Amino acid sequence: MVMSGARRFSMTEEWRLGWKLVLAASFGFSFFSVMLAGAGLFMEPVMKEFGWTKTEFSFGISIATITTALLSTPFGILVDRFGSRRVALPGIILTFLSCAAFSLANGSQWQWWGLWLAFGVVAVSIKSTVWTAAVLGVFSRDKGMALGLTLAGTAVAALLVPNIGNALIENFGWRAAYFWLALGWGSITLLMCWLFFYDVHDRAAATRKQQGTATAAPETLNLPGLSVPQAYRDWALWRVAISNFVVMLLTMGLSIHMFPILTEAGISRGNAALLTSLGGIAGIVGKLLTGWLLDRYRPNWIGGITLGAASLTFALLIVGLQSPVLIVIAILVNGYAGGTKTQITGFLTAGYGGMKNFGVIYGFMAALMALASGLGPLFGGLAYDYAGGYEPFLIAGTIGCALGGLLIVSMPRYPVWEKRGEAKAEAEVFG
Repeated sequence: MVMSGARRFSMTEEWRLGWKLVLAASFGFSFFSVMLAGAGLFMEPVMKEFGWTKTEFSFGISIATITTALLSTPFGILVDRFGSRRVALPGIILTFLSCAAFSLANGSQWQWWGLWLAFGVVAVSIKSTVWTAAVLGVFSRDKGMALGLTLAGTAVAALLVPNIGNALIENFGWRAAYFWLALGWGSITLLMCWLFFYDVHDRAAATRKQQGTATAAPETLNLPGLSVPQAYRDWALWRVAISNFVVMLLTMGLSIHMFPILTEAGISRGNAALLTSLGGIAGIVGKLLTGWLLDRYRPNWIGGITLGAASLTFALLIVGLQSPVLIVIAILVNGYAGGTKTQITGFLTAGYGGMKNFGVIYGFMAALMALASGLGPLFGGLAYDYAGGYEPFLIAGTIGCALGGLLIVSMPRYPVWEKRGEAKAEAEVFG
């Protein structure tokens, strides 16, 4: 960022002032990701106990993610108006209670769907919009890396949840696993965010308090960017949205069904959990490397190539389920490429839409991601139940991800935003 008539903040100064925010936001996003990262683990024991099909199990996830899709834009307005902290802290508590409530499932489909509906309503308050808006509002010079570290939380969940969750299920049962995952992850997340999660609104308010003024944050923070009507008419943002939806639908469907795909290929649950966790390691590497690249090269080129690479995962799984080497490669590629979807979408949304109404605009993007996340597992389950296997789904993934990447690669350069509002915002953020 550029300060009016003053020096420019360096990357080192941004990190000195903002690293605690990134750490807290990463914990927050990892907690949001726990339920989806562990869904494949719970599929077999829940289906076995209740006699459900994959479609019946997956439909609950679809309900939750479609619910978050419907609520994402209104919550984006709340983030723009009140700041991320006031939305996130109560959301963490409610999400913990919702996750723990899955331990009470009794075999009723209506109850199962109701549990997922409740999760969808409360979890929207800790989805990517809250964490992304907070970090991008503070960082400018190294925002790609800051965003990558923040969203690496979901990769950490993908790395740890399969092994922790599988151990809990095998030793204590799936009901206890739901409860302890919620309690353990939720408690740590709440503590970190309570201590360190302060965004641009909070920092500006603290500065005004020190200066003895009471001006409202929305009037003081003159951030650059599109108005909401301009954003909805912007073709570049629509291309980000379409690519985001297609790639998210296919890769989230694969993520949820990856565990059963592996076990049905003859791989034990323990080895399948270990293999799945490799995707979490690749996801962490992918977010960090992608963040570094986004800050240094044309973001649409980096984003398009990365998202398009996910098509390789689907292609390898079509032909390689009998080859351990190809399975490992497929999981690593999926973890690397698939783990960057939210990061790339947030970065491109800020670049093409600006920060003036980022919460609302990204809330719409997040709604599409949530909708795709809900339809993806259902799509995979339907493909399996009606075709008797995953091959049609894998073929669709190969084609769809390649087209989604191409849509991003061919985008125009960023618009040049007015710097004056940005300078004023930075002066308030850093005092």
